[in-house]
Amino acid sequence: MIIQAEKTYTPEEYLEREINSKERHEYINGEIIPMTGGTPNHNKTTGNLYAALNFALKRQPYQVFVTDQRLWIPQKHIYTYPDIMVVQGDLQFQEGRKDTITNPLIIAEVLSISTRNYDKDEKFAAYRTIPSFQEYLLIDQYTTHIEQYFKTDDKRWTFTEYDGIDETVTLNSITFQITLEDLYDKVEFETIEMDNE
Repeated sequence: MIIQAEKTYTPEEYLEREINSKERHEYINGEIIPMTGGTPNHNKTTGNLYAALNFALKRQPYQVFVTDQRLWIPQKHIYTYPDIMVVQGDLQFQEGRKDTITNPLIIAEVLSISTRNYDKDEKFAAYRTIPSFQEYLLIDQYTTHIEQYFKTDDKRWTFTEYDGIDETVTLNSITFQITLEDLYDKVEFETIEMDNE
């Protein structure tokens, strides 16, 4: 039996394909991976956080991005599209590009069944190689639960979790708070089967 190796792509090949594609794809060390579509809960939760951040940070030296802004992680050879990114100060772009940034301060991901483990483990490890990256939020879309990681020192992160609808998430790297009630506004939770992970 002949086993064919999967085709790998250079970053340049990926970017050329991505610019002409109707769908978004991640790029992980030569492999191009289609990104799944979001659920209504995913979109509502992401939208609620984006709107609150964008309003809170108006006329301040921060820029907030949602869903479609590409991020390059050079140490891991990854292109990805975080759900939310906050950048402090000027945007830093991948060399030779004006559509791919490299300097997020804060990243938030709304977890889905298919990406939950990746977002918590390998993706978080990749994000930690970004020098500007200071804070990470992992937001469950199926129940009221948030995990927050904040960098306190080189290779040292503190962890806080929230699960009460009346609790308030307070960011450490910027002046910002949001209640879980506001974050999950209009989100309709359903019982789901978790054994599909």
